[in-house]
Amino acid sequence: MDGAEALAIETVPGGCGLRVRVRPGARETRVIGVHGGSLKVSVAEAPEKGRANDAVRGLLASILGVSVASIEIRSGLGSREKGVRIAGLSASLCRERLGRHPV
Repeated sequence: MDGAEALAIETVPGGCGLRVRVRPGARETRVIGVHGGSLKVSVAEAPEKGRANDAVRGLLASILGVSVASIEIRSGLGSREKGVRIAGLSASLCRERLGRHPV
């Protein structure tokens, strides 16, 4: 992914954290790129009853090669801007795996 180096990924206890900007209700679920240090994604699910948040967790799990259970949305549950924690994954490995993902 172009811009993975500009992505703000931090080391947090037990894993890493990053900011995600979400566009819910899109045509498809995919990574769009990096904007302002945040990973920008679109999800097909509507922002109702946590469906878009679940889609974000599923997308990140797929890209990063971790379980959905290891991905926690720590802030922004009702917002497009989310703070996400990935348990058991270092910041450097997270950056590497995101860097391999095509946009």
